[in-house]
Amino acid sequence: MISDPTKRFSDRVDNYVKYRPGYPNEVIAYLQSECKLTSALVIADIGSGTGIFTKLLLDEGYKVYAVEPNEDMQQAAEQQLGANKNFNPINGSAEATTLLANSIDLIVCAQAFHWFNNEKTQAEFRRILKEDGHAALIWNNRLADADEFSIAYESILKQDSIDYNKVNHRNISDFDFKAFFKDGIYKAVKFPNVQVFDEAGLLGRAFSSSYVPPEGTADGEKFKELLKDIFARYSDGGKVSFHYQTEIYLGKV
Repeated sequence: MISDPTKRFSDRVDNYVKYRPGYPNEVIAYLQSECKLTSALVIADIGSGTGIFTKLLLDEGYKVYAVEPNEDMQQAAEQQLGANKNFNPINGSAEATTLLANSIDLIVCAQAFHWFNNEKTQAEFRRILKEDGHAALIWNNRLADADEFSIAYESILKQDSIDYNKVNHRNISDFDFKAFFKDGIYKAVKFPNVQVFDEAGLLGRAFSSSYVPPEGTADGEKFKELLKDIFARYSDGGKVSFHYQTEIYLGKV
């Protein structure tokens, strides 16, 4: 298993692009309302990956610095978004963004904050944010008990994945958020989200996760058979659903 979190997804980029969930429209609307976003403001998407959340911001006309340490993921983002004049890819990390001090109005971290060093990231965010700037930590939190399929999927992740229990973003708690945000103050909101998959989509979604054994390995093939088994047992009309709560934690740093 790759211990360096910046390299964990290098062999999973194609599946990540195709099968990772997007974000509900309510997420952008919430940030626009709470942060009073205008086209003049500058946003940094830290841990921007393949650009899933970056694209939502670009579609609204915002200037975005997409900071990502993984070259393969950044290249995937550039292939999709490079023609947009507001897209600014940055080879950097949460702990060392390379961005100018006091230059950013809003930081977003979509499905990424749990990979960061909290203390170093806090110092870096304070450095690059403007005085009234905010940080939004965002996750698609898959509901592990939404239905029988969800329960079965969660079970095989716990029993047959590599380090799911260790790297699961659900390990981050209110204690971590209070320590990260200024004076321990932040807002939390949740919106429903869902993905519907056929069998190929289920396999792609599973193998986009860094804690699932890689495809083409013995453990990966075993995991694939487990996925096919629960699909056969729980699919309805040739489909299964991943149910999420999209969570936003918003505050000053």
